[in-house]
Amino acid sequence: MKDTNEMKLIFDSCSANEGFARVAVASFMTQLNPTLEEVADVKTAISEAVTNSIIHGYENEIKKIEIRCLTKGKTIYVEICDKGKGIENVEKAMEPLFTTKPELERSGMGFAFMEAFMDKVEVSSVVGEGTTVKMEKIIGKGRSAWNTQSL
Repeated sequence: MKDTNEMKLIFDSCSANEGFARVAVASFMTQLNPTLEEVADVKTAISEAVTNSIIHGYENEIKKIEIRCLTKGKTIYVEICDKGKGIENVEKAMEPLFTTKPELERSGMGFAFMEAFMDKVEVSSVVGEGTTVKMEKIIGKGRSAWNTQSL
């Protein structure tokens, strides 16, 4: 049996596609037999990253967002890329409650949520060129023998 699988999506940066991105990645990760909580965690992280691209990267202009996913063993690796304006100070942007759009009632918790729900998050960005968010999550690591056996 093959230990890896991958997919790539390219879609317009309109807010209606945020839900599409969540569901597409959730569907792709089902091959790892995740719990509902693990699916919800990944969907939340995807939503935050895609929303950041739409609102901050492209400032609501319609451009392209790319998602690449890879499963290897029991881990899902996700990369979300935009070619937007980039982040001037990634470290500052990743601080909880920091937002560059307070007038839009942004909470500044996007990266904090990604870090809370995924096992690893890396952000790289170049001003004027775009941002890439890489995330990974090991599926099944929180399961005990009790909840994987049938009664």
